[in-house]
Amino acid sequence: MKTKHPIGILGATGMVGQRFIQLLENHPWFEIVWLAASDRSSGKPYGEAAKWRLDTPLPERIARMTVSPAEPSSASEAEPKIIFAALDAAIAREMEPKFAEAGCAVVSNSSAYRMAANVPLVIPEINADHLHLIEEQPSRRALGGYMVTNPNCSTIGLVMALKPIEERFGIEQIFVTTMQAVSGAGYPGVPSMDILGNVIPYIGSEEEKMEAETLKLLGKFEGHTVTPLKARITAHCNRVAVEDGHTESVSIKLAKKAAREEILACWSEFRPLAGQGLPTAPEQPIEWAEQNDRPQPRLDRHRGNGMAVTVGRLRPCGVLDWKFTVLSHNTIRGAAGAAILNAELLASLGKLEPGSRAAAARVQTELAVEIETSSARWR
Repeated sequence: MKTKHPIGILGATGMVGQRFIQLLENHPWFEIVWLAASDRSSGKPYGEAAKWRLDTPLPERIARMTVSPAEPSSASEAEPKIIFAALDAAIAREMEPKFAEAGCAVVSNSSAYRMAANVPLVIPEINADHLHLIEEQPSRRALGGYMVTNPNCSTIGLVMALKPIEERFGIEQIFVTTMQAVSGAGYPGVPSMDILGNVIPYIGSEEEKMEAETLKLLGKFEGHTVTPLKARITAHCNRVAVEDGHTESVSIKLAKKAAREEILACWSEFRPLAGQGLPTAPEQPIEWAEQNDRPQPRLDRHRGNGMAVTVGRLRPCGVLDWKFTVLSHNTIRGAAGAAILNAELLASLGKLEPGSRAAAARVQTELAVEIETSSARWR
């Protein structure tokens, strides 16, 4: 890419906003030129408005940037036309459509529109063809703006592990129990007196999100909509005293019988074309941990620069067919990194020029061919 896309970040002072800054500061395709947050931060230098919480220094260039109001501007030179959104769902529900209607490509980490019928819920390696839903949004037909979302932090690891198995053998039932890190609750998150030495067996709306999003992600794009996967799923979501990294215990019932070696082959051979060559994409999307006591958050969450999903402990299930453990980094693969990877896919398809309908039309056939070729390659 000869010139970088200018991008903005909504909700830039929060934990996911900070992770966006960390991952985008030296990105080869994108350049941060605009930061926005709440009224209490607007007008301040970012270094003053945000209390930096990550393990790398706040870039000086970013620290000096003035935080803008979280509203689209009528001035053409104001916010850029590519917006990464790291907003609470209630705020996102009001704010994100405004930016889309103003002609912006809104790449969101929020849950507000994940299940909307005309909004793509996307993991590039899994369901890139669902991006066709962009063309069903009224804002796209008007000024070219649109919304794209990535899944919940607990959903993404599960779906990554399930997709290659579902493609080859079909999945009829899914039973998943999560052990989710405290960073998933943002900052300051869960009070120390509640979480230290404890497990909290409830995360508001998490189980419902996980169940609905999984079936949409694994569903089929047909005509002008996505038909969810016809499988039964139940989720149990727990908050545990881990800083980063969501661990999940999964049991599945298959439509066709599969040997252990065949499931391992599904994971090791999973190389979908839709994710290849993108700067943030891991070379191996799903990594196998052969040790009996792995994966573990402390040891495995940074595989693939935090973008790979680690699976382990594959063994027969006495109730369903097979059971295994999944680990993913919840604030990288499960949040900011997922949105950045979605934006990279959009850029590679010519869809980050929101006002250009010709560019959008040109890539429709290319995308369909690419997804079919990708699936055939490892089925």
